[in-house]
Amino acid sequence: MVAAVIVAAGAGRRMGSALPKQVLPLAGRPLVEHSLRAFQRAPSVDRIVLVLPAGFAAVFPLKLGAIEKLAATVAGGETRQASVRNGLEAIAGEEWVVVHDAARPLVMPTLIEAVLAAARDHGAAVAARPARDTVKQVDGRVVVGTFDRDRVVLVQTPQAFRAELLRRAHREAAADGFLATDDAQLVERLGEPVAWVEGPATNLKVTTADDLRLAEMLLREPRAGR
Repeated sequence: MVAAVIVAAGAGRRMGSALPKQVLPLAGRPLVEHSLRAFQRAPSVDRIVLVLPAGFAAVFPLKLGAIEKLAATVAGGETRQASVRNGLEAIAGEEWVVVHDAARPLVMPTLIEAVLAAARDHGAAVAARPARDTVKQVDGRVVVGTFDRDRVVLVQTPQAFRAELLRRAHREAAADGFLATDDAQLVERLGEPVAWVEGPATNLKVTTADDLRLAEMLLREPRAGR
């Protein structure tokens, strides 16, 4: 069985809104609802855990449309990593877990299924984009090196893992005081392989008001398939 942990606990300060970005309207629905609906439609996903800011966890689901797979809502932690860990505590018997950031509202069920399929082959997998631009390493405002872009990908969510592997990765990170920028990094530090599948450019991360406007435009396109 497969559980999805949708992380929507951030404050979204760069959005410049008094409300967390995950509850802002996108095409007439709260931003987070778009991710929920994608996972609702993903055939392999059995249940969904939604991680919300503490003040929203009890009441916000009442504002959502019908999401039959939504099994639990939990309060997030002080960091994204802590929020995912809280979500993991709300799942029990599932063998696989998919972690997704609600800030990527244009995720499609086909991508969720592709990442899960790769995880079943390798134990862990992420969606990612090949680097199209030259990627530089910097120190402040000074360029100190150039990466081989053929060996670099830009990682997205969803990310899928064998559930016990992800739990172990979080336990060891917490014990070591290690803070990562995504869950795959926690698995990598255990020496475990992480596969990647190509995600579309439309699987954008909504961080600013401009991103929200772009997501709105993409949703209006007929080929968006929504």
